Amino acid sequence: MAELSKVYDPKAVEEQINKLWQSGSYFHAEPSRHGQKRPPFTIVIPPPNVTAALHLGHALNNTLQDVLVRFRRMQQRETLWMPGTDHAGIATQTVVEKRILSEEGKRRTDFARDEFVKRIQAWKDEYEATILGQLKAMGCSCDWERTRFTMDDVCAKAVRATFFKLFQDGLIYRGKRLVNWDPATQTVLADDEVEHETVQGHFWYLKYPLVEPVTIDGKRIEHVTVATTRPETMLGDTAVAMNPSDPRASHLVGKQIRLPIVGRIIPIIADEHVVLPNPESEDEKAKFSTGFLKVTPAHDPDDWAIGQRHSLPVINIMAPDGSISDKYGWQDATEPEARNLLGMDRFEAREAVVEWFRQENLLEDVRDYAHEVGHSYRSHVPIEPYLSDQWYVAVKKPIEHLAEKFGSGTIQGTDVPVNSLAGLALKPLLDGRLRFIPERYAKTYQTWLENLRDWPISRQLWWGHRIPVWSKPGQRGGANLPAGVHVVPGNTDDGPVVFA
Repeated sequence: MAELSKVYDPKAVEEQINKLWQSGSYFHAEPSRHGQKRPPFTIVIPPPNVTAALHLGHALNNTLQDVLVRFRRMQQRETLWMPGTDHAGIATQTVVEKRILSEEGKRRTDFARDEFVKRIQAWKDEYEATILGQLKAMGCSCDWERTRFTMDDVCAKAVRATFFKLFQDGLIYRGKRLVNWDPATQTVLADDEVEHETVQGHFWYLKYPLVEPVTIDGKRIEHVTVATTRPETMLGDTAVAMNPSDPRASHLVGKQIRLPIVGRIIPIIADEHVVLPNPESEDEKAKFSTGFLKVTPAHDPDDWAIGQRHSLPVINIMAPDGSISDKYGWQDATEPEARNLLGMDRFEAREAVVEWFRQENLLEDVRDYAHEVGHSYRSHVPIEPYLSDQWYVAVKKPIEHLAEKFGSGTIQGTDVPVNSLAGLALKPLLDGRLRFIPERYAKTYQTWLENLRDWPISRQLWWGHRIPVWSKPGQRGGANLPAGVHVVPGNTDDGPVVFA
């Protein structure tokens, strides 16, 4: 009999045990084999991204899951721990692009789409094998026969079927709206993919000349001063707004401004969103406000809302990479000063705009200001509010055919319809059917759902699920779709369904 080693050698033991477990399918769940005698218990593993190998955080997380799974299995429950990996569209495409750029000096656009996707697929195959091997080496008691990848045929069909069902329910639409845009990866981001960071910036105080001076209390007024943290966006201004309660409003609202650099004539409008200036206020906005707000509907969410209320023109002054451009909606970039800015990066343009105002004696002041700036969770660059056509899921639109089962109207104390997607997720929490551990996260969940905006589901990526919609000339599309646009249902392979 071999002497027991004094030191535990995992390599000599764990590989054999793993082989035994897998050869016997001991972790395979099959509900039908026990009928209704064994209650089910299921965990779908949070699928690791195929961007890299697992780290210690994964080890902890999966150990905790394994403890729960083995405990329930010992209680004679039909237990499924379903493994898989996540294609992680933005993240994986980004890391592969970086590797190719560093090793070959090439960018994604140097490849045909299919060729580039093959490069990502090779990366995915390598790291998926590594990840699954790590999980098995840890002894995770997953049902390996049910391993999924979020872009495999089963998942792809589920995505198409879900898209088709949501479209049938009138919850999917395409619209031109202001989105969170990542200029580095050049794709839209959902609100939850934006990380807010405190940035030490400035308020620049820019003087805009009136077309015709006015006199207020015996004083001749030739300029109004706007305060902005993003001077480069002034190229897309289409109005200056004042609060109607401002004593100066009666003299200035309706007057016109000649926008510096561009020469565009824009109106002064009244809108209650504008914060009245008060240097003594504890409100940071009031403390820094001049009472005049530059309105750039194409590059700021609040300005977009003002623009919608006042039917203002929307002028996009940037290319998808964040450079200043007259190719995406800016049609009056005719002045030499404006044309000099074309092609500049947005931050380079910021410096150039500020310097121009300084040289023209139109820079009234510069004040330090710490503020929150949204950054891409993946590329970590500041996001750009950007006007773009995207596909959305309406999260608070009532689903009529569910009213009979779940009721109608809004959930008490909220604006969330009970038979909307947000309502169907929120009601179980308020009814006590859904519990969070620790309990404090329940409030976070509730607040998130109550303030949820329509969710953008399209991404400008080459790696990932593609929106199952395309156009065919000469045929008419259906509800929510332009002419000739069709939707592919997920439950048929016979081609598109044409909505007439």
